[in-house]
Amino acid sequence: MEILNLSLSATNRFASNYLDQSPDILPFFHYRFNDFAEDQERLDELSNRHFPREEVADHIEKFMERFPSSEAVNSSLAKLKQLNSVVVIGGQQAGILTGPLYSIHKIISIIKLAEEKERQLGVPVIPVFWIAGEDHDYHEVNHVFLPVEQRVDKWSYPEKVKQKKMVSDIILNKETCRIWVNNLIENFGETNHTKKLMNFAEETLMKSSTFVDFFANIVMELFKDYGLLIVDSGDSNFRLLQKENFSQQIEQHREITNYLLEQQSVIGKNGFPITIDSNEKAANLFYYNPKYNERILLEFDPESNRFVGKSGVVSFTKEELIEIAIQDPAKLSNNVVTRPLMQEWLFPTLAFIAGPGEISYWAELKLVFEYFKIKMPPIVPRLNITLLERAIESDIHELNLELSAVLMRGSVEERQQYLESIKDKEVSELFSALKSQLFKQYERIEAKTNQLDRSLLPLLKKNENYLLKQIGFMETKLEDSVKSKYEVILSKFNRIDLSLRPDGFPQERVWNIFYYLNQYGTNFIKELMELEFEFDGRHKVIKL
Repeated sequence: MEILNLSLSATNRFASNYLDQSPDILPFFHYRFNDFAEDQERLDELSNRHFPREEVADHIEKFMERFPSSEAVNSSLAKLKQLNSVVVIGGQQAGILTGPLYSIHKIISIIKLAEEKERQLGVPVIPVFWIAGEDHDYHEVNHVFLPVEQRVDKWSYPEKVKQKKMVSDIILNKETCRIWVNNLIENFGETNHTKKLMNFAEETLMKSSTFVDFFANIVMELFKDYGLLIVDSGDSNFRLLQKENFSQQIEQHREITNYLLEQQSVIGKNGFPITIDSNEKAANLFYYNPKYNERILLEFDPESNRFVGKSGVVSFTKEELIEIAIQDPAKLSNNVVTRPLMQEWLFPTLAFIAGPGEISYWAELKLVFEYFKIKMPPIVPRLNITLLERAIESDIHELNLELSAVLMRGSVEERQQYLESIKDKEVSELFSALKSQLFKQYERIEAKTNQLDRSLLPLLKKNENYLLKQIGFMETKLEDSVKSKYEVILSKFNRIDLSLRPDGFPQERVWNIFYYLNQYGTNFIKELMELEFEFDGRHKVIKL
């Protein structure tokens, strides 16, 4: 394996400007992500704040007892209790079989940046992955995409979930899941690693009860040797640590929302789109309703002075909601606005690893953090990685394509240019002339029909369309005959796009790590982790 660094634009304009640390972006953040002096400044800030280190470390240790572990994990737990330790943290939803590749890229980013900062700063730096188990969008986590017959095929986990359950609460049917996973791996195609991979998937599944368990077991088996710690935001015991913070959020919900909207207004006036959907009534808190077995977003109704759920299904006074926060915090959970705050109160965060969309929404939170007299951590863009297989690299060279252009937009334009170049121009001209003559003759026939019997005009039009369809059919057949002579070349274009820009999207947003584990073995992650990554904002192409 080797890394090729390329300068590519991010998936949104705001993130691209942030990668470049443009002057029009910097005012929306408290720190630059690529300045060692500001790392030192962040350390100084954290040293003057209090964090529930012992409580958080004890919770994580207990939570992680059921997952694969190592001496490195135990060392990270011990480090977390040290008063001078800090964390590099990031999170993602618990996708089945870990979801799209960017979840794996984020974990690699967290671990690698923690290692780098520990070397540079000389303090303990712990990698922490925050599983968004409180999320209730099941349809975002229940599927995997497969390459099947040169197209992208979506494989959804067959069990249905109708309520807005937290992912942490979704129980897996182990036999259903085992059959589904084995079928999926078989469809990758049999290799020397397939049988071992199936055993790996089955072993992790048998130790799991929920979607989050399955995700966490896979992740920790792959990354346990690098000291990774994990938390699940949907875990009821974890939220026992958050009750005072929940109370604070409820007490100051208006200020949180007002400062969010104020910051959004500033960003909007600077010409950037707003990413967090909010309004003046937003309470930025979910309530878990056991009666309906679902998570309900709360709003504050100023007329009744109450916190209400959708269609009034639940309603609380501020005092009642604070009582819930203190007595039963498992019934409450954060939204996109308050989750970063909660994370900041619990962990001494040296850096937050963010995807392009997260960079945008963190910028909208600056005034909210300032209201609580704390700063946002340095927001470090996660590593953007593309895995380049040797056969695909050969196809790119053979077709004389530019790799950076393919990664940005695929090879559709070049494929179309090639199709134009192999077209039989005489055939095209013959059919074009034939259709032109047909139109002219039918115009004359239509005029005559209009004089003799107007009722026949619909039949005439149908007859004309039929002939055009037959001409088009013959033209397509001849074009296909020409294409078939060049099928080997055309299939190379298809293979390149399927691997690097499936359905027009970046590879990391579509493909799953299990495809590569099947191709290259379960040691694939270890080989990735042996590479040296730079957090310089450039795109990492890893040649396999």
